Amino acid sequence: MEMRVSACGINMADGLHHLNTETISRNLSVMKCAYVLILLLGGEIASGYDPTWESLDKRPLPVWYDDAKIGIFIVWGVYSVPSFGSEWFWEFWQGSHEKDYVDFMAKNYPPGFTYPNFASQFSAEFYNPEDWVSVFNASGARYIVLTTKHHDGYTLWPSEFSWNWNSMDVGPKRDLVGDLAKSLRAKAPHIHLGLYHSLYEWFNPLYIKDKMNNYTTDDFVTRKTLPELFELVNDYNPDVIWSDGDWETDDVYWNATGFLAWLFSDSSVKDTVVVNDRWGKDTRCKHGSYYTCKDRYNPGVLQPHKWENCMTLDRKSWGYRRNAPVTDYLSISELLTEVVTTVSCGGNILINIGPAHDGILPAIMEERLRQLGSWLDINGEAIYKSKPWAHQNDTTTSGVWFTSKNSTVYAMILNWPKGGILNLGSVSATPQTKVKMLGYNEEDPSNSLEILPVSPTGMQITFPDMSDVRSLWAWVLVMSGVTPT
Repeated sequence: MEMRVSACGINMADGLHHLNTETISRNLSVMKCAYVLILLLGGEIASGYDPTWESLDKRPLPVWYDDAKIGIFIVWGVYSVPSFGSEWFWEFWQGSHEKDYVDFMAKNYPPGFTYPNFASQFSAEFYNPEDWVSVFNASGARYIVLTTKHHDGYTLWPSEFSWNWNSMDVGPKRDLVGDLAKSLRAKAPHIHLGLYHSLYEWFNPLYIKDKMNNYTTDDFVTRKTLPELFELVNDYNPDVIWSDGDWETDDVYWNATGFLAWLFSDSSVKDTVVVNDRWGKDTRCKHGSYYTCKDRYNPGVLQPHKWENCMTLDRKSWGYRRNAPVTDYLSISELLTEVVTTVSCGGNILINIGPAHDGILPAIMEERLRQLGSWLDINGEAIYKSKPWAHQNDTTTSGVWFTSKNSTVYAMILNWPKGGILNLGSVSATPQTKVKMLGYNEEDPSNSLEILPVSPTGMQITFPDMSDVRSLWAWVLVMSGVTPT
């Protein structure tokens, strides 16, 4: 412990009893280390939540997150330079030595070329965060999550704890996180800032040493991971901390409950911040403000705990791939299917894009986001602030999913019904039933679609002419005075 203490510049030979609040607040760097030390020594946070899952799991989910529904995930870093295979390029090339990656490097780069050599080519010369924010706003997103540090350890902010391996020291020569945060809050304050951070790093010597010691030492956590997390929170005030890189060891090594107790009790974002469930190999689908469980998680049924479907537009990668054919990207219809099924079952959706090394958003990704936004402009009433209904999908017609707001029920139809007649088996009509379609005949608010008489256990609804409806994909019915079968 003495080595860690001296690294913070604090004389701790006699314990923590003399380290008062005034002393801690003198210097931000000291404060960051002091929090780490307090947590490591089993101290309690001043107020709020205890560093136990029992206490942390009782924290209510901030309302904004459940209302938001739509997020954009941005995976961007040094791996965007080779832009081959995936964002796991370094590990697949020099860790597991996968043949495709080894051959790619042998064919295209000189002997002795290293992964850190890519950093100087991570130029971001066309990175204009205001342009990004404009696209995110047009997409209808209510939060974004930027990859601040992936498993290669390179930070997109000038971290004090990643010397010469950050975006200020090598590559763009700028604070990529700070620039985006500033633009987001100035141009689209209704969009919440989220930050992704990997707990571990593939080739960091401190982590490798802790791993070799069977995690009985924690130098990597105390000197790298926790200080970075404190730095991100204190410097950028995010409303989402999206943790990853958790799977090799348990949450005790990462001191996850200690950090989260501080985050929820005493940080600047304690009332608004949410976190996912990736804080150790034993925490997924068990602990966190919301659960991600696994990548591209979409269970298709209602879940007892708030969850998120973190998925990709590129079916095979989170980072940008220069060699990806167009068929590897989801169509807008496929994307909307993910959105509709996720929200119907009580989840949020986090849609991943991968910018190029120069800061350009690939055109096909921007197109998908703008298409999504055009759909939400018409149909967002069924998505934002909605709640799951008694049924998530229809029992008679496939591709029909429901949400609700108070007594209003929304039916989201993924496929236009044959003959223009929609049969619903999960919804029953009453004498008070009215049905409207979003994007149709909006100048006449009293207009209702025709409901055909059927048995008491279902409904038939006559659709208008498709050419009269503004929505191009997935159509939404607004139903009042209905009951579940």
